[in-house]
Amino acid sequence: MNILSRESLQLGGFAGITEHRLVTDSRVFAGRKKPETFEGIGNMVYLADARYLPKGESGMHPHSEIDVISIVLEGRVSHEGSLEHGKDLVAGDVQVQRAGGEGFSHNEINPDNKPNRMLQVWALPEVAGEAAGYKSYTPKTKGKTRIYGGSNTQTDTFASRTTMDIVHLDNDENIELDKDTLVYVVSGRAQLQHNGDVVSIKEGDLFRNRGIKIVASTHIQLLVVSHY
Repeated sequence: MNILSRESLQLGGFAGITEHRLVTDSRVFAGRKKPETFEGIGNMVYLADARYLPKGESGMHPHSEIDVISIVLEGRVSHEGSLEHGKDLVAGDVQVQRAGGEGFSHNEINPDNKPNRMLQVWALPEVAGEAAGYKSYTPKTKGKTRIYGGSNTQTDTFASRTTMDIVHLDNDENIELDKDTLVYVVSGRAQLQHNGDVVSIKEGDLFRNRGIKIVASTHIQLLVVSHY
């Protein structure tokens, strides 16, 4: 099984941000793709584990025809932009901005004098030319919370056949994933079971497979991305 470790990647960044880029999909990055990074799954095309420097910010910048999912893991984020300007996010909060054809601009700011941590995920929309939109969530700290994707018949999340879930498991709890799934270990440690093999996984590990069982060795937080 191919497991990509965050620590094996070169630390990059821009503006007031340092980050490890784990997914840079060829559909978006083309010749700029780092060969050691993963391709995405379904419409998911980018994953970065980022830290904003004290008082750091991304700077105001635009997006179009992309969905931007920001998962705050440590510290705080002050959000500026054309969608939900002035919203404050704390550790555990998630915001999802849909650019659509209308587009949006945003600037994410660390208001504190110490680094924060945030996952940045991008997904391509399935339908071009949609209106811009914004959703926010505070996922449960036990079990699974859907933050992206699902059918057109619901409005809790932006519709997509690519789904993203935040999963929290306590020690010895487990989750079985039958679909082709991309999993990022946000925090904690676990045992990964597949075809009789057992592999230890930890914070910063990214892997893709189907027919796997994850058994938590500590409290663990996962980002689980699937496509149906």
